[in-house]
Amino acid sequence: MAADDTIFALSSGALPAAVGVIRISGSHTALALSALAGALPVPRRASLRRLVDSRDAGELDRALVLWFPAPHSATGEDCGELHLHGGRAVARAVESALVGLGLRKAEPGEFTRRAFAHGRLDLAQVEGLADVLAAETELQRRSAQAIAGGQLSRACHDWRVRLLGLSAACEATLDFADEGDVSDDDHGAAAALSAGCRALAGELGQWLDRPRAEPLREGFRVVLAGPPNAGKSTLFNALVEHDAAITASEPGTTRDVLVSAVALQGVPFSFIDTAGLRDDGAGDVEAIGIARARVEAQSADLVLWLGPEGQGPRCRQLWEIAAQCDRSGWSAKAPGSMRLSAVTGEGIDALRHALIATARAALPSPGMAALNRRQAECLESTRDALVAASGERDPLLVGEGLRLARRGLDRLVGSTDTEAMLDALFGRFCIGK
Repeated sequence: MAADDTIFALSSGALPAAVGVIRISGSHTALALSALAGALPVPRRASLRRLVDSRDAGELDRALVLWFPAPHSATGEDCGELHLHGGRAVARAVESALVGLGLRKAEPGEFTRRAFAHGRLDLAQVEGLADVLAAETELQRRSAQAIAGGQLSRACHDWRVRLLGLSAACEATLDFADEGDVSDDDHGAAAALSAGCRALAGELGQWLDRPRAEPLREGFRVVLAGPPNAGKSTLFNALVEHDAAITASEPGTTRDVLVSAVALQGVPFSFIDTAGLRDDGAGDVEAIGIARARVEAQSADLVLWLGPEGQGPRCRQLWEIAAQCDRSGWSAKAPGSMRLSAVTGEGIDALRHALIATARAALPSPGMAALNRRQAECLESTRDALVAASGERDPLLVGEGLRLARRGLDRLVGSTDTEAMLDALFGRFCIGK
């Protein structure tokens, strides 16, 4: 895969369809468009052209042709688009003609990688774009678009400008450090530099205090836990609104972790049914399921505990659920716990509303840019370097702290990241993107 190749890909999804769009990017785009369409159209204006295969002069299709000269294109290179009739044979014929002109098919994510290489997108925007493509709920879409649209990148630019100003002030302090006398002005400059570091670290801390992207991407994780026959699987089926889990009166029916991703009023959830927790009577397979259930409870955002009151696992957040209230002899729980029956439906709507409200409070607000784990680690390293610099009195150590802070921001937007990380990231994209 050479960076100077001219590439193409079908970017409009599976065929047949009404229209099939082939994207082209690279230095030979103009030659390819001219060979197929006879002449280049006016930049950024669709032109209806007869496409001809240069190998035999045969007509390929009548299509809309668009031409985007560099650098004002999606990838920063010369780009073109062919809007074809969306038949499979039509697309195959045009792709074959492009190969005959010396072009090659693009790898997954190669168009976006070229946009990154040419400065059209930074790494934070690329990650946001990947999340836009993967979004399945409105909350996911709006948060991903905030990152892809540059909300975080613009903040990073502002932080870096301020960091450079602090570094310049530190260098000025170093210039006069060898003159011997330390004046009140020098003390004032050092105090101002320290205050500037603390103020910027505080702003970064506000971003780090925001809800993170992973719960939004993966869904608010709700684990149903309790002893065998407590009604976990029946409640699980009621929450996901289909019979995903087997229910039976026999203890130990659920022996593994069962996960179902659903959206409730646009809020993403992952509901997790687990094996019944018990210390005695479990076979080897069920014991493995019980161990997995305990692990899931520890990593859950919320545990719905259907067992005896006060005996649930230690976790971030646990709700006592008084389940199976339709049965005679059911066990009530203290006021404040939820009384429900998955069989009759009593209390299910109230539980859903409570879950939605809790998840919304824990997830990013609509349109808020949420940091993923990598971005948060970069921002934490920048914040920590600023905090350390604010406590130093030696200008050399302050300058080193500011250099480390700048490096953290450079990593965030992709100025210093490794090829291996980039390969993994762009591999998430589909061909044609």
